[in-house]
Amino acid sequence: MAYLDSTTISSDRDSSTTPAPDSPDTRHRILSALVLVALYLAIQFLLPRPASVAPAGWRLLGIFVAAIGALMLRPIPGGAAVLIAVILASIFGGLTIQQALGGYGDPTVWLVMAAFTISNALIKTGLARRIALLFIRTVGQTSLGVCYALSATDMVLASVIPSNGARSGGVVLPIVRSVAELYGSLPGPSAALVGSFLVTGVYQGICITAAMFFTGQASNPLAAKMAADMFHYPVTWALWFAAGIVPGLCSLAVVPWVVYRLDPPVIRKTPEAATFAARELERMGPAARSQKIAGGIFISVCALWITSAFHHLDITVTALLGSAALLLTGVLTWNDVVSDRAAWDIFIWYGGLLQLGKSLNDAGVTREFARSVGGMFGTANWVVVLAAALVIYFYAHYGFASITAHMLAMFPPFAALLVARKAPAGLVIFSFACFANFAAGLTNYGTTPSPMFYAHGYVSFQKWWRIGFVVSLVNLAIWSTVGFAWWKLIGIW
Repeated sequence: MAYLDSTTISSDRDSSTTPAPDSPDTRHRILSALVLVALYLAIQFLLPRPASVAPAGWRLLGIFVAAIGALMLRPIPGGAAVLIAVILASIFGGLTIQQALGGYGDPTVWLVMAAFTISNALIKTGLARRIALLFIRTVGQTSLGVCYALSATDMVLASVIPSNGARSGGVVLPIVRSVAELYGSLPGPSAALVGSFLVTGVYQGICITAAMFFTGQASNPLAAKMAADMFHYPVTWALWFAAGIVPGLCSLAVVPWVVYRLDPPVIRKTPEAATFAARELERMGPAARSQKIAGGIFISVCALWITSAFHHLDITVTALLGSAALLLTGVLTWNDVVSDRAAWDIFIWYGGLLQLGKSLNDAGVTREFARSVGGMFGTANWVVVLAAALVIYFYAHYGFASITAHMLAMFPPFAALLVARKAPAGLVIFSFACFANFAAGLTNYGTTPSPMFYAHGYVSFQKWWRIGFVVSLVNLAIWSTVGFAWWKLIGIW
């Protein structure tokens, strides 16, 4: 998931103490607010409004751009910023309050919410950790094998958990740290023993798995929704699985090896890691009843998603059925659901952004943007325009701390531009949807897991960015060759 969750105030701070007026937090909020107001005013008074866009639609654009800016600058939590934008859209953006709140009734929003509930069960019962340990026990005899094992774990979990932060922060990262410490590899001089390689290699794998599945990252269903609304192109879980599996597996096979060459660990044989995994599995004992139930529901939900073309059961209904089964069997309690702050935070900002993006498209703003940008390319063939647009789109992620913000800001106009140039809709949609995910590997702030991994101190800033750039070239090469060819073979374009 993109890093949009609420910031928290330290619990040990005296609530009666008022921060100094010139505290960094206060300065940041004031400066951010001024920037957001300036963004809105610039759109309203400096950018010429196309005749085909009503004044209310142009004000809605200003509100949307300011909301995206708030997600990047974070003067307040992301959910709060989007909720304020929804309210302002109903006052100034030409929407009724029913229309502004319409995103919260969209099935896509409830799909993500239900998937979070299932992921909560996998982590709570320990099933996710058991899967990771099984992989390490099997192929963890080398440091490269450990990296592959943890990437494979994340790949399995990504098929149903739409939060890369929950997968990596709750399951994968603790095991990375445990294996590193097992060999005395700590932040600092000993990081090169094995910790630096594992942190970097596993993180890059997480960015790839986010692109492989409909539920790989929270913004993927959002891209599918925009594809349906803008181009009437249906993107199902099964179609995304078919599109992502081949280029994704190629990237997962090559990228850890590339990182291994760029940041070679001193310790290359790691038999203790496999022993550690076996010992931890023994300590966990046989799978408990709750793990078996959670595993059965996990497999059933995935199976129903894969076969939705045959039984025509909506994937949101399937996910909600899985959530209901977890509650009925007692694997999760209702308190587990209502206390999942991250899930409800996503519900607020996701539903709000979904509706704002749809309303912008309805107002004709996206179409006008595509028309104006298209004029910059003259009569160039769509192949040339696609290549240029993908490079710009991909490396623009240096300016984003959120995959969702990146996708919302740039997916609709670029996709509209290419489709208007007669580029195949399927190729355009999957290109921009998938590329935004592994673009997060460029920086140490590109998505929620990046600051989690970077904060452990195993990898320097320069090394992180250098490896991120090299890996970006590898991923671009794989997905634009193997990926495009595979998509052609399976009829996506």
